[in-house]
Amino acid sequence: MPDCSVCLKNEVNPDLFPDNSEEGGDNRPPGEISSPGETLNAFGQLKLPVSQSNIHVITIIGQVEGHLIMPPQNKTTKYEHIIPQLVAVEQSKDIAGLLVILNTVGGDVEAGLAMAEMIATMSKPTVSLVLGGGHSIGVPIAVAAKTSFIAPTATMTIHPIRLTGLVVGVQQSFDYLERMQDRVVKFITSHSGISAEKLRSLMMTTGELARDIGAIVVGQDAVSYGLIDEIGGLDQALACLKRQIEEGKRSEPS
Repeated sequence: MPDCSVCLKNEVNPDLFPDNSEEGGDNRPPGEISSPGETLNAFGQLKLPVSQSNIHVITIIGQVEGHLIMPPQNKTTKYEHIIPQLVAVEQSKDIAGLLVILNTVGGDVEAGLAMAEMIATMSKPTVSLVLGGGHSIGVPIAVAAKTSFIAPTATMTIHPIRLTGLVVGVQQSFDYLERMQDRVVKFITSHSGISAEKLRSLMMTTGELARDIGAIVVGQDAVSYGLIDEIGGLDQALACLKRQIEEGKRSEPS
């Protein structure tokens, strides 16, 4: 059983990956690709730069997949893939900080909240960056990091909780929706600067969404409302994360 501290694999840290040779898998040296064709299929380019970093990158893209499997044509982020990565990052001695990049339409509420709670309770420096969109349940994930950034052109859709499938038309169903809504509101307001009143006001906005109620918040507006900490892109997000890492090192007992 490989040590969890080396069970990470991403483009930034190609050396952090499990040894699966005993399971009949590929055990090539770190960062090595067998052929240019494999690299092209996997990453869209023929040659990748190999570098070692103490920052781990996690992307939340497409739809957040929860307890139900989405159709194959949907791009999804599976929470059962993200949660073990977060645990491994927290335990790894080689990883000093976490960068979460979001471009998501939202998805399963409980799966999204689970990932957000994991990020919020990490002891290591964390920074989130919203690119394109961080909609619906992507909002709690974005604000869960210690510092959040949003690109000037990125948007965040804020709307009430929805239910799909069979819904029993009784008071208990509406009470359950209200309690779930309260969970989301409390998490967002406790990890950002927006007030509960303003957040609920944005959720109940009419006229912005063609077939729904809610609001679309663009980059600078998200910062003005206190939902996101700063406007910025990759450079600013990485610089902030590196500052957090350095401050953490200085605060450690010598």
